[in-house]
Amino acid sequence: MLRTVNRVLLGLVGLLLLVAGGSVLAVGLGAKPPSWWVHDGRHDVLLSDSARTRWRDEGWWWPAVIAALAVLVLLTLWWLSAVLRRHRLGEVLVDTGDGEGALLRGRALEGVLSDEAGQLDGVERAQVRLTGRRRAPEARMRLLLEPHVDPGDALHGLTTEALAHARDSAGLAALPAEVRLRGVKHRAERVS
Repeated sequence: MLRTVNRVLLGLVGLLLLVAGGSVLAVGLGAKPPSWWVHDGRHDVLLSDSARTRWRDEGWWWPAVIAALAVLVLLTLWWLSAVLRRHRLGEVLVDTGDGEGALLRGRALEGVLSDEAGQLDGVERAQVRLTGRRRAPEARMRLLLEPHVDPGDALHGLTTEALAHARDSAGLAALPAEVRLRGVKHRAERVS
């Protein structure tokens, strides 16, 4: 959902900037603006001296401006951190049983889990992505099932074999997983 919000917000901001900049450029090049537009002609400025200094002496003006800019900066920083945040777990902390821990690369655990899930009966392809924290990873899996397999059987095999092996080998108390199942669609073939 964040990707959709990101694209919509960037699209709206880009469209607003394009329309505003294009209209100012068009008026600056000599196009006749509509009567409601903010400036009248080529040599007119966007903000006059009186418009710029109108609220300067009011007591609420500067706190309101500073609060609005602070909110804008916080929203921009939140958006930037959401865009730059890694969506894939880099490493998993494995409990070695002696009070210490070992770090396991997240991609390695993803590969093993994907290979083991792909070898289950009726699974044509498996994709795994680890998310969450180092001490509490979560798996997001996509399984492409062959047409003859029962999805319940495939899901049971996945939880009792592949996920259980990954959880036990990493010494995790739990390995929650979101599994998306999709069936293979074969094209009709002509038999002669």
